[in-house]
Amino acid sequence: MFGVNLLKPKKLRPGQLIGLIAPAGPILPPDRIQRAVTYLEQQGYPVVLGRHVEDQHGYFAGQDEARLNDLNAMLRNPQIRMIMALRGGYGCMRLLGGVDYRSVRRDPKILVGFSDLTALQMALYCRTKLVTFAGPMAAVEFSVPPDPLTEEHFWKAVTTTRRLGNIPTPEIVHCCGSKAVEGVLLGGNLTTLASLAGTPFLPKFKEAILVLEEIDERPYRIDRMLSQLRLAGVLKDLRGLVLGQFTQCENTDATRPSLSCEEVLQKFSTALAVPTLTGLLHGHVARKVTLPWGVKARLRTASCQLEVLESALID
Repeated sequence: MFGVNLLKPKKLRPGQLIGLIAPAGPILPPDRIQRAVTYLEQQGYPVVLGRHVEDQHGYFAGQDEARLNDLNAMLRNPQIRMIMALRGGYGCMRLLGGVDYRSVRRDPKILVGFSDLTALQMALYCRTKLVTFAGPMAAVEFSVPPDPLTEEHFWKAVTTTRRLGNIPTPEIVHCCGSKAVEGVLLGGNLTTLASLAGTPFLPKFKEAILVLEEIDERPYRIDRMLSQLRLAGVLKDLRGLVLGQFTQCENTDATRPSLSCEEVLQKFSTALAVPTLTGLLHGHVARKVTLPWGVKARLRTASCQLEVLESALID
């Protein structure tokens, strides 16, 4: 996987247009959209909204065709230099077959999101080798006063051609393994990655440092999804593992026997037998880092440090 010809967007410059889309779940309440727009404009960036961001169709932000049209319109608009998801939920997977990958290759843009956006990010990597960013979503982190670390690290990530270097880690972080490893940084939401298994939109993770996060799943379901990825054969050449935040992932039914989420993750990392960092600020938490998918990174277990070794953007 090393030496792959990455497609890197240009860095975001002051005054450039940001496009906001809702490719998955609906934005409720809708006033979160305007609060996100206000925040971004206050930072000096004009905003273009997708035509259907206020739509709702059950658990989707509108029909598939509408959400896909909004995404492709942003990809085809040469004035828009960064595309941000307003929120996650579920729905990106349904759009992957219709994404205008040709426009992505012709004019790569910064794409930011996490959770369900993992599907779109991994598809873009598989089809175009586009570097994307796992980071804040506009109507979530930026519809309220953002955490200072979240805000600072995000703007640093999308506005510089320098490599991000050491990723900030919390005080409570654990590592296992006895060596430093280098690999391609890839990953995202566990449920979404497992759902992509068997499709052409899931990378093989050969020579990768895999990052995982999750929310609101019971330990047995996490166990099952991790087992699915392992049995699918996509983890056999993994270089390292980074476990982000597994939010609200404990068993809540005292009448049902269960392992803890921590036990499930520990057994999984032990079985993989690769250097592992646990507790990175990535996932469904207000305080989070922004990670560039597709670039080279180093995992040092001795110092419990994840380091991005390669620039994610160009001038």
